[in-house]
Order: sequence, then C-alpha cells, then structure tokens
Amino acid sequence: MEIYRIEAFQDNYIFVLHDADRHEAAVVDPGDAGPVLRQLEHLGATLTAIFNTHHHSDHVGGNRQLLDQFPAAQVYGGVEDRGRIPGQTHWLEDGDRVSFGDRPALVIFVPGHTRAHIAYYFAPVSSDGWGELFCGDTLFAGGCGRLFEGTPQQMLTSLTKLRQLPDTTRVWCAHEYTLNNLRFAITVDSGNPTLRARLEQVQADRAHHRPTVPADLGLEKQTNPFLRWDVAALQQAVDSTAAVQTFARLRGKKDLF
Repeated sequence: MEIYRIEAFQDNYIFVLHDADRHEAAVVDPGDAGPVLRQLEHLGATLTAIFNTHHHSDHVGGNRQLLDQFPAAQVYGGVEDRGRIPGQTHWLEDGDRVSFGDRPALVIFVPGHTRAHIAYYFAPVSSDGWGELFCGDTLFAGGCGRLFEGTPQQMLTSLTKLRQLPDTTRVWCAHEYTLNNLRFAITVDSGNPTLRARLEQVQADRAHHRPTVPADLGLEKQTNPFLRWDVAALQQAVDSTAAVQTFARLRGKKDLF
C-alpha cells in the first residue's frame, strides 16, 4: 500500500492509498475532489473507497464529486455520523474492520473533536514494519483537536486508545499544525530536551516548506503534551494531578495560545 499526501486548502492534508497491483485507490478525508482526481489520473487508478474520519466539510467536501466520477466507490464513516457524511454507505463502530486491497484496518472510535469521530489503523505487515494511523483531527503532530462536540473526558479516552498503539506507527493527521503545536508545547514542557530538539527540526522543516506529516507516534509520546497528561512536569504546569483536569487545562491553554 503506497500512501500519497496531498495538500488542500490552507493547511489540510488528504491521503490517497494506492494498490499498484490492482490499479485501485482509496482516499482518506477528501475535503476537495480536484487534487484527488488529478492524483488518481496520474496513478491510473480506480477509486474504490472513501474513508472519512468525521463530517466536517474540509474532510468530506469532495465526496460527491468523487462519487460522480466513481459511483461504485464505497463511503465509510462512523455510525454516529449518520446523515452527516455525503454518500455514506458503511456505518462503522469501534472495533470494526475495513480493508483496502490486502491491508485490513481497525476502526477506533475517538470522539472529542466531534461526537462521532473515528480513526483507521492499518497494522504493520511485518514484525519490523510500520503501522499507519489515519486519525483525522483527533491527534495532531504535537497536539490534538479542539473539542467542538465532545468533552475532555471523551478526548482523553480517545487519546489513551491512540497512545496504546505501537511506537512504530506513522500518524497521518489531517492538518499541518505541527510548528504552532510545538511552540505551545514548549511553554508547558520547557525542560524536555527531546521536545526542544524536535521544535528546532520542525522550525527548519517549515522554513523550507517541508511537511511534518506523517509523524512518529513514538516521538509523539515523548513530546506531545496531549499524550503526556500523566507526566509530572505537565501536571505542574497546570497545577493539577487529576488526569481529566490536567488534560482540560492543557487544552484550555492551547485554545488561548
């Protein structure tokens, strides 16, 4: 399975999954159909699946146009998003399995950003390989999504699920927010040398317009404050030792950053 990262709008990413042997493709969160259609034409691939993580327009806005071109494509989304994802044909719950080509994916229910958000995790094909996590707007490189429809407890539970995935997981999040996220992270975790080194690298990458997605989940666990609510330095930064309160206060600080 080849993965192509496509830039859209101001800072969105859309992901095209390609099975070269079958000449088939799937797309994750196609907010805009145009660049997806151009990528499919370049690959000479037929679109067979649309994997949506949630209903926001910058993630589903291209569904209808893609279905006009590929009417047999199946459209996947969370069961709680019924009626909110254009063209949806499959309503998924936590623990369901979907597949693209010969790669199965686990569906993980991760509410918080929205009440219906899901993620897709493709496990590695070998013991020394990488897993692929498509998490929409739940987990970002260096951060997490805003709480629009969910609660701090829901988002904490969702991020706990993602934190339990193997370190050797690539995080294909849907926005290029990394630099701003890490600039915030250093304000609450200034004594973290791994975070400082990562911030310097990301500053250099973005100065040269290099993308920072996918991220490395192992590095996220060391540097992303929203995966580190149980670390003493982060608890001290928000004057709390309770998990939900620590997370909520971190998220509140980020909202004002």
